[in-house]
Amino acid sequence: MSMNDGSSGYVGSSDLSASVSVPVIDLGKLKLALCSGGCFQAIGHGISNSFLNKVRGVAEQFFQLLQEEKQKYSRAGYDLVVSEKQVLDWNTRLFLRVFPEHQRKLNLWPENPDKIRHAYLTLSRRTVSYELNSCREVLHEYSIKLKQLVDLLFKAMAKSLALEENSFSDQFGDNPVMHVRFNFYPPFLLQDEQVEGLQFVKDEKWITVPVIPRVLVVNLGDQMQIMSNGIFKSPVHRVVTNTDKLRISVAMFNEVEPEKEIGPVEGLIDENRP
Repeated sequence: MSMNDGSSGYVGSSDLSASVSVPVIDLGKLKLALCSGGCFQAIGHGISNSFLNKVRGVAEQFFQLLQEEKQKYSRAGYDLVVSEKQVLDWNTRLFLRVFPEHQRKLNLWPENPDKIRHAYLTLSRRTVSYELNSCREVLHEYSIKLKQLVDLLFKAMAKSLALEENSFSDQFGDNPVMHVRFNFYPPFLLQDEQVEGLQFVKDEKWITVPVIPRVLVVNLGDQMQIMSNGIFKSPVHRVVTNTDKLRISVAMFNEVEPEKEIGPVEGLIDENRP
C-alpha cells in the first residue's frame, strides 16, 4: 500500500466511506480489480487529505536532513546484491517496523521537527500551511490508521469471495509484520511534488500509474495470490527513476508472521482449482 501514486482501478468514495469504522464497499468492484490486475486506487478511505499531506511533508523533510543526521537511523541493508552486473535501485530509504506493536521501537524513529521544518522550507521554497507534529508522532499515527485499513480490506476481500471475513487475516498469524518504507528518488535538474514513477504490467505492457495525491494505491503480494488459490493476482510492478525530478513515495508492507506456513483457503479449493 503506497501513497501519492495512482493505479488502473478505483474503489471510490461510494465503495469505501469516509469512516473507516463504518465502511460501504462495492465487493463486485473490489473483486474485479483484484482478479484482473491485483491493484486499485482507494479513495474515501477515511484518512484525511490534510493528514496525508503531513505524512508527505515528514517524508520529504527527513530526506533533506544533513547526511550525519539521517545516518543516525541507518539499519542493515535489505536488498540482496547477487551480481556485480545487477541493476540496483537508485534511491534512499527509511525503513521502519511498525507491527507487531511490541517490536515497534519508537525511540529509534526519527524525531527532530525543528531541523526537519527548516529543511522542508529550504527545499520547497514555500511556507508550510499547517503545524507539523514530530516526525515520530506523525509516522506512529499513520501506521495505526493504515493497520485499520488493512484489517478492513482483508475482511472485504474475503467477503468478495463468499468466505468468512477472517479467512485471510487468520493465515497471517497472531503477530503479522508491517513495515513502512519511505523512498526518495533524487533528481538531476529540478524538483516536483507530482512525479509519476510507479508502473504495473498489464496485457504484457508496462502501464504508468498516474499521480492522484488523495489516493492510496493497494496492490497485492504473492502471499495473497497463494491464499486466494490464484483467484487474486499479484501484479508485477516497478519504479522508473525520473532524470529530471525528485520523487518521494511512502509504502506500507503487510507480511505473514515469520515462520508461519500459508496456503490456499480451504473454501477456494475445488476440482477446477485443486
